[in-house]
Amino acid sequence: MNNILEYADAILNTTPDRWLSLTEHVPADLLTRPAAQGEWSALDCLQHLVDTERWVFAARVQFLLDEEDFPAFDPDSQGTKPEVDQSPAALAAEFARLRSEGLKLLQTVQPSDLSKQAVHQELGIVSLEELVNEWAGHDLMHTVQAERALMQPFIAGCGRWQPYFRDHVA
Repeated sequence: MNNILEYADAILNTTPDRWLSLTEHVPADLLTRPAAQGEWSALDCLQHLVDTERWVFAARVQFLLDEEDFPAFDPDSQGTKPEVDQSPAALAAEFARLRSEGLKLLQTVQPSDLSKQAVHQELGIVSLEELVNEWAGHDLMHTVQAERALMQPFIAGCGRWQPYFRDHVA
C-alpha cells in the first residue's frame, strides 16, 4: 500500500471522535456489558486503546525511528482497568488527548522512514511500515470488537431477525 501514512492517519484520526460520541450517548451499563462471558466490553476495549496509546504505539514509532529494539506489550499483565471514579466520557477524552500526541509524532514520519527496522521482543525484526499498518488495524479491530459487544442485547431482542445477525452473535 503506497499511501500507508495517509491511510493510517485517516483511520487513526477518526477513532477518538467515534469513542467520544459513543461515551457521550451510550449508557454506561451498555458500555460495560461484555459481548459474552470472558470477553471485553466496549469500555474494556477503550481502556486497552488508552493503554496502547500511553505505552505502546508512539513509543514504538520512536524506537523504530531510532532503530532501537523494543519489548513486547502484554495487555493482560501490563494493561490497566478503568478508574472507578472515571466516567466513560473522561476515558474517551484521555484517549483523544493521547492520540493527538501520537498523531503529532506520526506526522513527522517520512516515507523513507518506513523501511527502518528494529527487533520486537516476540516477533523479531519489524519495520516502521509494518507498525503503522498494525496501529491502524489495531484501532479498527478493537472498534469492531466494541461494537460487537454493544450489539449483543439488540441481537438478543430482535426476534425473528436474529438469523440476519448470525455472524455477530457472541
